[in-house]
Amino acid sequence: MYIQHFGLAQYPFSLTPNTRYFLKLPSHQHAFNQLIAALDEEGYFAKITGEVGTGKTMLCRKVLNSLEFHKDKFVTAYIPHPILSEEGIMHAIAEELSIERDSNISYYDLLKIITEEIVSISEDDKSVVFFIDEAQAMPEETLEAVHLLTRVESNSGKHMQVILFGQPELDELLDRSMLKQVKSQLTFSYQIPALDRDGVESYVAHRLSKAGYNGPHMFTTKAVDSLFEASKGIPRLINILCHKALMVAFGKGDLVVNEQHIENAITDTESTKSEKSIIQRLFAS
Repeated sequence: MYIQHFGLAQYPFSLTPNTRYFLKLPSHQHAFNQLIAALDEEGYFAKITGEVGTGKTMLCRKVLNSLEFHKDKFVTAYIPHPILSEEGIMHAIAEELSIERDSNISYYDLLKIITEEIVSISEDDKSVVFFIDEAQAMPEETLEAVHLLTRVESNSGKHMQVILFGQPELDELLDRSMLKQVKSQLTFSYQIPALDRDGVESYVAHRLSKAGYNGPHMFTTKAVDSLFEASKGIPRLINILCHKALMVAFGKGDLVVNEQHIENAITDTESTKSEKSIIQRLFAS
């Protein structure tokens, strides 16, 4: 809608995680570096937590993509929706590891062939790295079943490693008595903070640049101030507000996003769905 108006190649504030837009802020880069380093250690579990919209899934995909260049060392499995039973999570792991199996296979036989595959991968001097997103939603029995797979031994010493990505409620899950062993085996734990005001400004400029913008500052200082105050530094909220502010500016024929555009976006985001939003009325007029 507004791409050509602002001289962009694509929409800069999409909510879909895209590693092209990964910004190397100190907090996110630290988490990325530490996760990569943890994979070369003897630990079994690592944990990344953060509030909704702080960039956990983006970080997860960035690490996954980086391991694509190290297929000689790692075999990866990714589960984005872990609200599964013990048997369900094993089928998901088998699917990710491309293990052929009968649809009516017993749970015992399923565990057996997954264990054999992990050992086989280990004998090739590789490690299986299992990424679980939204891990706070896992039933504790399911996480305990995954924990049992990390105990598979091989002659090479390689084993399965698990990286948990989740909201702060993940810490509450790991505090349950049934999962004490999982918590005790965490070798790396990090909480992603919200962005500060300078971080918000860098984030907006970075995404605009990656989307093809090469002009002067598109967002005024006061616009960034309002954006930071309203979003509390949460990237997902920043994306929503920036996208709407660009729509407002486009609708008015403006090439610079000012404080009023942001305020309109904030009002629109907080408005009820029962009436037409400010943006809908703007484009209907």
